[in-house]
Amino acid sequence: MIDGEHAPNDVRSILAQLQAVAPYPSAPVVRPPVGDPVLIKQLLDIGARNLLIPMVETAAQARELVAATRYPPQGIRGVASALVRASRFSRNAEYLGQADAGICLLVQVESVTGLEALDEIAAVEGVDGVFIGPADLAASFGHLGNPGHPEVQAAIREAARRIRAAGKAAGILATDENVARTYLEWGYTFVAVGVDVLLLARMTTGLAARFRG
Repeated sequence: MIDGEHAPNDVRSILAQLQAVAPYPSAPVVRPPVGDPVLIKQLLDIGARNLLIPMVETAAQARELVAATRYPPQGIRGVASALVRASRFSRNAEYLGQADAGICLLVQVESVTGLEALDEIAAVEGVDGVFIGPADLAASFGHLGNPGHPEVQAAIREAARRIRAAGKAAGILATDENVARTYLEWGYTFVAVGVDVLLLARMTTGLAARFRG
């Protein structure tokens, strides 16, 4: 995932990262800081195809996000395909007709309000998956910094069932391997199991500790 919500990325740095991974068999997911249609348009134009939109709390919001990823008449995405990286700068003559079908839209549900509307959000046509945000969800329940609280964990487990019942992919983040395996057992089908900055911090801390002995 290329993160624009909690990492210092903007459209230009996201573009550079998309270019870096392009030669490899990888499908990067881009998370903008907010589900703004203008920003979504820019990200799609630079070649992002998989979007993860944070803090979605209503089905109406989900429908607006779907519209932002589709060209008219199905949506409201601005048309400039001849000029953008997504169409290989007009080299892909079929882009306009194929673009909508090539988008994967994932929405994040990470509040009590969002959980209350989860069934309606997951039912929105064009939403391909729902990603649960454990940290924000814990804060919304009143358990700031404690996503392992039993109330939060029960909600996370039930959310997986509800998302899968809607026929959508269920996703979540877990930086602890045992927790990640638990989420997979509960039915989560795409689990983020590592964060680059945390992996770097842990490895360098461990390396330094071994040599300080």
